[in-house]
Amino acid sequence: MNFGDIFTSSFLESISEFSAIDTLIGMVFALVIGLFIFVIYKKTFSGIMYSTGFAMSLIGLSLVTTLVIMAVTSNVVLSLGMVGALSIVRFRAAIKEPMEIVFLFWSLAVGIVIGAGMIPLAVIGSLIIGIILVICANRKSLNTPYILIVNCDGEKAEKSTLELVKGSVDKFIVKSKTVDASGIELTAEIRVKDNATDFVNKINDISGVSGATLVTYNGDYMS
Repeated sequence: MNFGDIFTSSFLESISEFSAIDTLIGMVFALVIGLFIFVIYKKTFSGIMYSTGFAMSLIGLSLVTTLVIMAVTSNVVLSLGMVGALSIVRFRAAIKEPMEIVFLFWSLAVGIVIGAGMIPLAVIGSLIIGIILVICANRKSLNTPYILIVNCDGEKAEKSTLELVKGSVDKFIVKSKTVDASGIELTAEIRVKDNATDFVNKINDISGVSGATLVTYNGDYMS
């Protein structure tokens, strides 16, 4: 018996039969969990611009990965060819948010697990991941960071502004201070109390303050 005979008897004859019912069940579960991932991504999104295309790709990624794993597990020869084919694929899409990587790997993991036939693991694992992400996202939204920019014409207006801000917010950290011939520009990260932003109007009423701007900040500073 030569190598060709061994290869034929060990691999080519080990191809399992194709089951339309198993494939349909697997694809249905991949679609349902993919939609669940889509909803969690939409609910927990905290970036600047929401991408519908990326959200829809999470569903497609779960379905495609499930289909590929089903094919690989049913045919060893096909799995070897699949490894070679996928090794030359390169993706150039930029990841804008770190959390997008989590959702991409989640969709891939769901497809792999369902394709391998471990549907209960995919369902239970996805429920746990989804609940944790929703809890963490809601907890973060309760204390939204803001960036406050104030333009003052002198030190007296600056001092009055700082005293007013410190008494009106939960957290106040000066991030930058620019002084030039036109006056002083302060930039600070703040955490407001109960989303109350009426103190910005009071800042603008201070004598010597030419303008006050409050914007939401998407990100974290290391303090």
